[in-house]
Amino acid sequence: MKILFVTLLALPMLMLAGCGQKTAKDAEKPGGQQAQLPDEFTSEKQMPSVLEESLSPEEKSAILKEIMPAGSESDSTPEEKFLQLKKDAEAGDPKAQTGLGVMYYTGEAISKDASGKILSNDPATAAAWFHRAAEQGYADAQFNLGLLYANGEGVPKDSVKAFGLFQKAAEQGNVDAQNNVGVMYYSGEGVPRDEAKAKEWFKKAAAQGNADAQANLDVMK
Repeated sequence: MKILFVTLLALPMLMLAGCGQKTAKDAEKPGGQQAQLPDEFTSEKQMPSVLEESLSPEEKSAILKEIMPAGSESDSTPEEKFLQLKKDAEAGDPKAQTGLGVMYYTGEAISKDASGKILSNDPATAAAWFHRAAEQGYADAQFNLGLLYANGEGVPKDSVKAFGLFQKAAEQGNVDAQNNVGVMYYSGEGVPRDEAKAKEWFKKAAAQGNADAQANLDVMK
């Protein structure tokens, strides 16, 4: 019997609005220390020297597009978009905080470690930004942070925290979170096993058209 669990980070399309509430808390590292949010950002015109030396101009251009896709000529530059997103995130906008977290997780926003080494992605910084938005009750951020706790990416693996975050997002109607809550109830991971509650959450997600949840219901039958 295979129950399907959503394991890929959601990448919500952002419609940036005005500044929201001030952020409630920064994310915490193990031991209670606050996670530091680095200000490092490498523009799409900057690339590690090892890549500059080894790639052709065409290959470098393709990689730069992956790092930060260019918009139309009338759009802001990628650097301007990042800086505006960061400004909104620091002002407390949960959508911007979530979007910034996604960028650090995927490597679109390039950060560096303490030694200056460029990181291909930065789940710890992503988790810190998701935490800020999740504290404001933003469902997409709760879902994303739950996935990081479920997988132990950027934060210590903690299925209890993952379940709690999924449940908060699920109660706001996040369909993937609803499926994941069902999975965790079914498996007894992070919460006592309860097939009835698992089926209840799978039904809620399936009613919104979630194929994984419908497949999970079919398996339970």
